[in-house]
Parts: sequence; structure tokens; C-alpha cells
Amino acid sequence: MSAAADPRPRARRRRLANLPHHVVLVGAALLALFPVLFMLMTALKTDKQYLDDTLGPPWPLSFGNFREALHGGDFFIWLKNSAIMTLGAVIVSTLAAALCAFAIARMRFRGQNLLLSVNIALLVVPPVVLLIPLFVQYVDIGLVSTYRGVILIYAGLTAPFSVYLLTNFFRTIPDELIESAMADVASHFRILWQIVTPLSAPAFVTLVVVNALWVWNELLIALVFLPEDRLKTLMVGITVFQGRYSLDVPVLMAGMLLASVPMLVLYLIGQRFFIRGLTAGALKG
Repeated sequence: MSAAADPRPRARRRRLANLPHHVVLVGAALLALFPVLFMLMTALKTDKQYLDDTLGPPWPLSFGNFREALHGGDFFIWLKNSAIMTLGAVIVSTLAAALCAFAIARMRFRGQNLLLSVNIALLVVPPVVLLIPLFVQYVDIGLVSTYRGVILIYAGLTAPFSVYLLTNFFRTIPDELIESAMADVASHFRILWQIVTPLSAPAFVTLVVVNALWVWNELLIALVFLPEDRLKTLMVGITVFQGRYSLDVPVLMAGMLLASVPMLVLYLIGQRFFIRGLTAGALKG
């Protein structure tokens, strides 16, 4: 084989040309993982080890911080409250968004494009501007310190993104499938439930993961609308925990690690569909 036909030098030059990009990507990945590594190392140190060497490796390993984090506060009550809020908000938001997105993507009515535009505009509204009017209204109707009140707020705040994502995904479903079902006199609810929903599994998994992560980690609304100790969510509880153990950083890091485990498990379960769900509909919107 002649030197001109040998593909190895060309492949070597291509690898060298891509080397800077790989270095940048590896550096970005290490930068993103550093807080997690720091949190893990700190959680495995005693308070004395942390004060003596903040960034050093933990040795010998100390697992007592996790026990202290579990029993130093009402951890399991906070965990239950967060699970109720997250599950309820995700279910309500996903069901409402599926109905709305199907109407926008597959039905024809006056104001259809305006409705989608208003929904997209709501994506840029920060939740903090709604805090005072919502609180005043909730006091009037007695929804402060209730699960259902906060679930409705979370569902409403996550609905615009959910509608936007599902609308784009529903539009990628072949028109022939919908037209065939309509020719068989299938109702819109039946088409949504039996045809559109099974084909949109990646989008629904993506919604569940993204919305659950946001609700689980949300602090401000849970702090304002759930003032009673028995209703504190995990993030609010850890904030109180931080104030109580402000000088014991390893215990705080252990609590934060424990709080992140449920969402990490959820992401690992749904990661196969996650990227597909985010990118689907990009070519057709």
C-alpha cells in the first residue's frame, strides 16, 4: 500500500486537530464534577479533618456524618413531604400539559398560535414576582400550609415548559397515524391515550426527570407557603439543618448527599430516554 493511500497519517492528523476540543471538554467535565467530589470528600471527614485540611482527601474515612444527618433532624419527615410535593406536582403538570399540547399540536381552533406564544412567554416569568399575589390569594382561600396548595403552584410553574416540549414532540408524530385513527372515528382522548402517548415516551420521561429535579430542589415557595415544621420539605429542612450545624460542614455535606440520592436514581432510570426527549422535535416545531 502506498503512503498516499495510507489512511493512518490522515487519522492521526484528525486526532491531533480534535485534541484541543477534547481537552476543553474534559476540563469542563472536571469543573462540573468538582463540587460533587468536594461534597463527597467533605462528608467522609470528621470536623477536625475538615478544619485541618479542607481540600485534602478524607482518611481515615468517617461515616458518622451520615448517621448524624439522618438523626439530627426530621430527615424522613422532610423526605416524605418532598416526595409528596414532587409526585403530585409532576402528575398534575404532566396530565394538564399533555392535554394542552395535544390540542395545540393536533387540533385546529382560533387562537391556536396565540396560545402557544403566550405559553412560551410564560417561560421567562420568574416565580419570585408571583410570590406576593399568590400568598395573598392563598391566605384568602385557606391554602397556605397545605400540600394541595403548593402542588398547584409547582404544577403551574412547570406547565409552560411541559406544554412547549410536548407540543414539539407531538408534531413529529406522522400525520398518517392520526388521520387513520380519526377515520376509524376515534375520539381525541383515545388518540392521545392509545397512539400519541406511547410514541411520546421519551418526551414524558424527560418531563418527569426535569420537573421532578426542579420541584425537589425548590426552596423559596416551600419556605413561604409551608411555614409549619411538620410540612417542611427536604431542601427547607436542610437549610434549617445548616443553621443548626453551621460549624459542622461535614454533617451538612452528608445531608446534601443523602438529599440528592433520590433524584440521582430517577435520572439514572430515565437517562436512556432523556437526551432523545430533549432533542426530539428540534427539526419540527
